[in-house]
This record gives sequence, C-alpha cells and structure tokens, in this order.
Amino acid sequence: MSDWAFVADAALRQAVEDWQAWLARERRSSRHTLDAYTRDLGAFLAFLAGYRGGTVGLATLDGLTLRDFRAWLADRAGRGLSANSSARALSVLRGFYRWAERQDLLSNSQIAAVRTPKRGEQLPKALAAPDTQDLLASEPVRERQPWVAARDRAVLLLLYGAGLRIGEALGLTPADLPSQDDGTLRILGKGNKTRLVPLLPTITDALTLYARLCPFDLAADQALFRGVRGGPLNARVVQLLIQDLRRGLGLPESTTPHALRHSFATHLLAGGADLRGIQELLGHASLSTTQRYTAVDPAGLLKAYKAHPRAKRG
Repeated sequence: MSDWAFVADAALRQAVEDWQAWLARERRSSRHTLDAYTRDLGAFLAFLAGYRGGTVGLATLDGLTLRDFRAWLADRAGRGLSANSSARALSVLRGFYRWAERQDLLSNSQIAAVRTPKRGEQLPKALAAPDTQDLLASEPVRERQPWVAARDRAVLLLLYGAGLRIGEALGLTPADLPSQDDGTLRILGKGNKTRLVPLLPTITDALTLYARLCPFDLAADQALFRGVRGGPLNARVVQLLIQDLRRGLGLPESTTPHALRHSFATHLLAGGADLRGIQELLGHASLSTTQRYTAVDPAGLLKAYKAHPRAKRG
C-alpha cells in the first residue's frame, strides 16, 4: 500500500481509485502518467496529514482554505522542489478537485484562487542527428531473442521516425497498423484527439518484421508490443533499453524515450519543415507548445531565413 493510503480514510481512498480508473478510461493516460499523478496527489495528502493532523478525508479537502494551499506550496519550496514541479503538482490537484466536484464528492472554490508558481523556461532536450542514428543502430550489451530485437527496433523507430509518445506507441494494437495501401498510422493521443501520422517505409518494414517474428498471438484488439512473457510491453523496459544504449555510446542522461520524440521534431525543423505541420504530427493542441523547438534549433531557423528572397544583398 502506498504511504499516502495510510493517511486517507476509506472514502478518499476509493475516490482516488475511481479517479485513476477515469484517467485510464476517459483520458487514456499511460501507466507512467497515472503513477506520476498519483505520486503528486499522494504527496499532497501526506502533507495534509502532518499539517492538519490526523486522517485525511473528502471533508478535509472540501474545507481547505487558500492559506492551506499556500502552506503546501511553501513547504514544497522549503524542501527545494522546483517551481516547475510544484506547478505540475498543483495542476494535478486541480484536476482531481474538478473530477471530484463532478462526482458530487466535494466542492472547493479556494483552489481556483491559488497562484500557479512561475515556471522556468524548459527547452526540449533533443539529440544531435548523428547521435540519434548511432542510438538506433546500436545493440545493447544484453543478448536478445530475434523477435525482441525486432520489437525494440520497431518501438524506437516509432518514437524517432514518427514522433510518438511512449504511451502512444505501447498503446497500439494490430488493428491500428496501416494497410499496404495506406501508409498512415491513426493515433489516439492526449485528450482523446486523433491524428494521422505518415510512416516511413523503414518503420513499416520494422513493424512487419516484428509482427512476423513475435511468438505470441497478436489479436487485433490487444497490445501490439509484448513483453517476454506475452503481456503488454511495459514502458520501463523501453526506458532501460535506451539507458543501456546511451551508456554504451556515452550519451547524456537526457537521452530518454521522450528525447527521441523531441529529436523527431527538432530534426524536422532543421530540415525546413513547417511548424504547423510539425504541430499536427506531434498532436500538440497549441502552436505555442511546438514553437519551443525554435529555441532548440536556431541554426535551422537561420538557414530558413537565408533562403528568403530578400536575404541576399544587391
């Protein structure tokens, strides 16, 4: 049982479980996202248990004041947690409150008045193109079965070659794969928004090879990517794979599955791709999110600027 569960009463524990189920069902949140959200909410409940004293329940959450929320943020700052981390935790907390209010479990208008900690500017951490190619071409130290090697290559190509989030890649089913006449992948991303992502032939070939070598029955409505025991592939397996590869190549610790998605966007921008097009491929709701990549690749922007008809003298 998680630490926070010991400080919450039965009704609140049930509410948290129902919220988690709603996030997975309605929001299609990945296991990684669910764990992160639950940690943030749990840390808040643990703080309340010490701050207010005693077991925390729905009535406790309902009666919190602006001063209580500020005390929680002050405690986080005092423990050296970043403004970005606290802003994310506050967002999670607000989301839980909104959900709980829709379920008629509580109603607290005070949380809307809490000022969000000012976030520092965080730029996406992309790999250099040569490093990305080295990563994709490398083999981990541990020996893998041929079908596992084919699976891992297909997943990595989807992250870098199609810009998928790890949860999107691992959420694919065989039914999602494009037919021979259609080279586009239909992705259901954040907020239940569907986008079409064209697949390069090398990605299609990698997916076909994996499906052919996989020893398990790949039913149309079940997970496409499987673990060695036949269950859905866990994101942690992919994280460990990239960790092994980056150590072998001497790449920075920022080399993660999500860094491959950032690299996809950054390298497209460097190649002259349109920001709106990149926004569609990534599934960003706002162009401002995609515009962060312009700060990552100033050289690419300068190249595009020099191509302007008025850039030449004379």
